[in-house]
Amino acid sequence: MGLFSRKDKSRRGDASLPTSQSTNSFASSTSRSVVNRVSAGSITPGSPLSPMSPTKLPKTDLPRPPDPQLDPAGYLRSLGAVRERTKIVFDKTMANKLHHFDVDMSKFPDVVAFVSGLIKRDYDAPFNMIPGHGRYQHFCVGGRDRIADLLSTWPSTVDNTERCRRLIDLFLVSVLLDAGAGTKWSFKSNENGKVYRRSEGLAIASLEMFKSGLFSGNPENKYQVDFQGLAKLKVDQLAAGLQSKPGNELAGLDGRTDLLLKLSDALKGKTEFFGETGRPGNMIDHLLSHPSTQASSILIVPLPVLWNVLMSGLAPIWPQSRTSIDGVSLGDAWPCSTMPKGAGAWESIVPFHKLTQWLTYSLMQPMQSLLNMHFAGTELLTGLPEYRNGGLFVDIGVLTLKKDDSERGLENYSDYCRRTGVKGVEVAPMFEPSDDVIVEWRAATVGLLDHLCLEVNKYLKKELGGNEMTLAQLLEAGSWKGGREIAEINRPNTKEPPILIDSDGTVF
Repeated sequence: MGLFSRKDKSRRGDASLPTSQSTNSFASSTSRSVVNRVSAGSITPGSPLSPMSPTKLPKTDLPRPPDPQLDPAGYLRSLGAVRERTKIVFDKTMANKLHHFDVDMSKFPDVVAFVSGLIKRDYDAPFNMIPGHGRYQHFCVGGRDRIADLLSTWPSTVDNTERCRRLIDLFLVSVLLDAGAGTKWSFKSNENGKVYRRSEGLAIASLEMFKSGLFSGNPENKYQVDFQGLAKLKVDQLAAGLQSKPGNELAGLDGRTDLLLKLSDALKGKTEFFGETGRPGNMIDHLLSHPSTQASSILIVPLPVLWNVLMSGLAPIWPQSRTSIDGVSLGDAWPCSTMPKGAGAWESIVPFHKLTQWLTYSLMQPMQSLLNMHFAGTELLTGLPEYRNGGLFVDIGVLTLKKDDSERGLENYSDYCRRTGVKGVEVAPMFEPSDDVIVEWRAATVGLLDHLCLEVNKYLKKELGGNEMTLAQLLEAGSWKGGREIAEINRPNTKEPPILIDSDGTVF
C-alpha cells in the first residue's frame, strides 16, 4: 500500500472514545480564592469522539506561573514555562542560529504537505473524528477497543467514579512504562496471540499486567494500582510481564522498574492527592473537592490543578541525577547552551516535562468521558518533544545535525554497539538525554510543532470547513504518526529515528 493510499476510514473511528451512555462504555457519564490569575480559553472539546464540537466554558481564572526571580524552581516546574522558555530556542531556530543544527525552513512546506496527506489519508473531512493525543488510542491497536472491553467486564455495581479511578490507575502506569522499547523487543498478547511492538506493545503488555492484578495490593480488587502492589514489584516480575528476555530485551528495564518502585513511595507519601490507599485514581477526589473546581452547570477543573497533582505528587519518581535548583528536582528540564546566560542559573535551563504532559493528555480522556469533567486551560499544553515528533523535522530536512556533532554522535553509537553487542544495521548518531544536542533538538521541536499546527490548519482550510484542528489532534493524526512513518521509509530495518537516544527508560 502506498504511503497516501486510502485506508478504511470507518475503522479509524474504533480508536475514538465511544459516546454511548451504556455502563459498559468509556463515555458513560453520571449525571477558595487564588491570587495572580490569568483567564483560560473559552472552549473545550465536547467529547474525544468529536473534539472539534466545542463546549463553551465560562471564563475561568488560572494561576500564573511563579515569578522566576523569586521562585525559579517553581517557575521551571510550571506548565506555562515550557512554551515560554522553548520559544527562545524556536526564535533562534527561525533565524538559523542553533548551536547544533542547520535549519532550512524552505523544507517546512514539505513537512506540512506530508502531515496533511497523512491526515487526509486516515480521516474524512472535516476531521472531527480525530481524537486528542493520548494513551487510550494505543490500547485500540488493530481496531479493537480493549478499554471498552475491559469496562464491559465490570458489574454495574462499579459506578462511573470507580471506573474512572481504575482507568487512571491503568493509564498512569502504562504511560510511565511507555519509554522507548528498543528495536529488539516485541510483545505477544496472551489473549489473542498477536505480536505488538513499541508503544502499542507496551500498552497491551501494561493492560494485561493490570488485568492480572500485578500492580494491586488489594486482594478484593485486582483492577487497581496502589502503593502496596507496586512496593512488592521485582525486576524479574516486570520482565516476565513484559516478556523481556535474551533475544527480546526491553531497553531500560531496570530504569522502568525503579520508576514504579519510586511511584509506590510517591503514592504512599502524597496522601493529599492519592488518598490513604495510595491509588493514582484517587486524584479524582482531590480534583472534585478542590476549591477552584466549578460544578454549577458543567464540571470544570482548571488544568493547573491537575498539573500540580502530577508534578508535585510524582516528583519523587524522578532520578536524583536530574537538574535541580536549590535542592528541588526539576524533572524533565535541562541546561541548554542555546539559552541566554543570565544572572540566575535558571535562565539557562529549558523545561519540557514530556512525560507529565503525556500523562495529562492521557488522564484527561477517562475523566472527560466517564465523569463529563472539562478542563480549563488545555491550550497551555505543548507538543511532546520526543523522537517521533522531533525526528519528523530531521528526516524531512528542516533540521540537519552539524558535522562535528554528527561525527561525535556516530562515535557514541559505535561505543554503544561495542558495549551492548548490538549490530549496527542502520547507523545513526546517538546521544544521552542530557546531551546539549538532544536538549536543543527537543526545544526546537516544541516551537516547530506549534508552527506546524498553524500551517496545517491553513493547508487544510477548505477541508476543515471553518473548524480548526487542535494541537492535540495534530499530534495524534499527523506529527507523531508522521515521524514514525518517515522513519520506516528512511530506515526500514530498524524503523528508528534519525537521531538515537541512549535512554534509561525514564524520559522517552
